[in-house]
Amino acid sequence: MEQFSKKKLDDALSLLAHRIQVTGKTPLELVVCGGSALIATNLIERTTKDVDIIALHGPAGFIDPDPLPDYLVESASYVARILNLPVDWINTGPADLFRMGLPVGFAQRLVKRVYGPSLAVLFISRIDQIHFKLYAAVDRGGYHIDDLLQLVPSEEELVKAAKWSQTHDVSQPYTELLKSLLSQLGYEHAASKI
Repeated sequence: MEQFSKKKLDDALSLLAHRIQVTGKTPLELVVCGGSALIATNLIERTTKDVDIIALHGPAGFIDPDPLPDYLVESASYVARILNLPVDWINTGPADLFRMGLPVGFAQRLVKRVYGPSLAVLFISRIDQIHFKLYAAVDRGGYHIDDLLQLVPSEEELVKAAKWSQTHDVSQPYTELLKSLLSQLGYEHAASKI
């Protein structure tokens, strides 16, 4: 299975929009984070394996994405078959972040892309990527650390992100890991403010 480049991501979302329109169902707004949001908003040039949905958005605001509407799942399966994508190319893996609380000002910073009359995608902003990537880096390391460093966060941005992440894991071991990671990345001063 191929990874998503920016073009392949656009193609997949455009085809998804068309397929949803064909169903005649309610138009959707997906709130997307992770690698696909980094690519779509030109924050980082890389590939990704999926589209991470953190929430759905409707007239009443954000909605828990789990479970996804049946017609979205069916439309995504259709796109997966046509474009040779993994079955779970659209998933709600990061939905827990939504349930535990989003950073202040999150909604105002979303970057909206319309793929057709039946689909808009709200990609998260750079500062919110820093929040999520720092949290993921402490927990899982790996490419999350690479992404975080490519976003070139300021000390102030990291301190805000760190304090937000502590609302998701209030344990002392998490705080120690958080401080240790910041120090290892060369942000000792930021670590001292947590």
